[in-house]
Amino acid sequence: MDTAPPETGSTPPATPRPRNGFDRFFEISARGSTVSREVRGGLATFFTMAYIVVLNPLILGSAVDGDGKRLAIPAIAAATALVAGVMTILMGVVGRFPLALAAGLGVNALVAYEIAPQMTWADAMGLVVIEGVIIALLVLTGLRTAVFRSVPTQLKTAIGVGIGLFLTIIGLVDAGFVRRLPDAANTTVPVGLGINGKLVSWPALVFVLGLLLTLVLVVRKVRGAILIGILGSTVLAIVVEAVANVGPSFVDGKPNPKGWALNVPELPKTVVDTPDLSLLGNFNVLDSWSRAGWLVVLMFVFTLLITDFFDTMGTMVAVGQEGGLLDERGMPPRTPQILLVDSVAAASGGLASTSSNTSYIESAAGVAEGARTGAANLVTGGLFLLAMFLAPLVVIVPFEAASTALIVVGFLMMTAVRTIDWTDYEIAIPAFLTITLMPFTYSISNGIGAGVITYVLLKLAKGKAREVHPLLYGVAALFVLYFLRGPIESVIF
Repeated sequence: MDTAPPETGSTPPATPRPRNGFDRFFEISARGSTVSREVRGGLATFFTMAYIVVLNPLILGSAVDGDGKRLAIPAIAAATALVAGVMTILMGVVGRFPLALAAGLGVNALVAYEIAPQMTWADAMGLVVIEGVIIALLVLTGLRTAVFRSVPTQLKTAIGVGIGLFLTIIGLVDAGFVRRLPDAANTTVPVGLGINGKLVSWPALVFVLGLLLTLVLVVRKVRGAILIGILGSTVLAIVVEAVANVGPSFVDGKPNPKGWALNVPELPKTVVDTPDLSLLGNFNVLDSWSRAGWLVVLMFVFTLLITDFFDTMGTMVAVGQEGGLLDERGMPPRTPQILLVDSVAAASGGLASTSSNTSYIESAAGVAEGARTGAANLVTGGLFLLAMFLAPLVVIVPFEAASTALIVVGFLMMTAVRTIDWTDYEIAIPAFLTITLMPFTYSISNGIGAGVITYVLLKLAKGKAREVHPLLYGVAALFVLYFLRGPIESVIF
């Protein structure tokens, strides 16, 4: 970004006049975008995160609660699509920011495998509602925005870069290009290339060809490069499956390493399906306290709170950074409104039994495709709502096709690393830990926590305590508790 002052006598470029009320409301021209770019961006975001409609039901549906009961997978899928669609549109209209929302990965596993087994599903979802309400109160009181502002600008940049690497490893793993070695416990090399160090499957070939196609299109500055890459890879995957009959990665419960990850790219026998919305309103905010104990419940709520609180902060920075939408303090436009919608989404996930909903970093794929405003969310959200009825079409796109976008977006986000002052160790070391721990621990919160704690510690060690915002001391203390939750939980449980 060129930050040089304007020449003497020069005038700043005029803001383009909005073409109509829709343009004015979403500030499409003001942010240098067009309706067609917003549509492309909305499509790209949907295709890179549509997997959640399939994956969230598999995670929640595979677990049992304290009474040994399971949630119905079709009902979870319908509710997942419904909440994602409504909340994504709400973010577009209220936050006017190209940030899509859906059931949060990681949080859903926490709910499924740690919280629900100690109570009922309704109780577990009630805790998610409580957590969302607490975050909403923090937004309304201004505390969440204040915490966001207290983080140094260069550390915010590091958060964006770290998320770029996180997206990259997610894409590589989801596509099967990088895999955990079978004997990882007995070797110093935990992961490797493909299967036994070789790319020997048809899905891997689809991913590689799709990625190369996308990279060529990006370098040649072709409009819609990422979206074309996803759609082109999907078409190739459908052809490959029709010819080679590869099948899913699991067949009758047994692993098929050469199969497609999550979705098998086959033309569906049916297109429209009636959604099952029976899980809406199936929550309870009181019984968990007596059944699991107040101390256990508080620990669960605290873990949910910290994860949602800082994951969203990192995601918001990364998406805004990718689209050039941050101000000089590293803040996106309408920050309070964005955070409020995110908190409402967290509670809504509990209301609909889909686990906490949160902002998705895959939104960066849409920003890379041109999205700059909430108008893109109308497209993404609308497609999620259609997914309730068109579930058979959603599952056509395999990970191997969608993951190509994550690699490209990871590269684009990585380029911001040049703006960090690596000669200043007081910020460079926290930035380094933030960037590396996100992909290596598969957690945005872990990276942010390590960066904040280290930043505060180094400032204190250098006798520069006054340079640290007072709120950041509180944030660092909360993260210390977050990292110590293992020993704390062992004492509680």
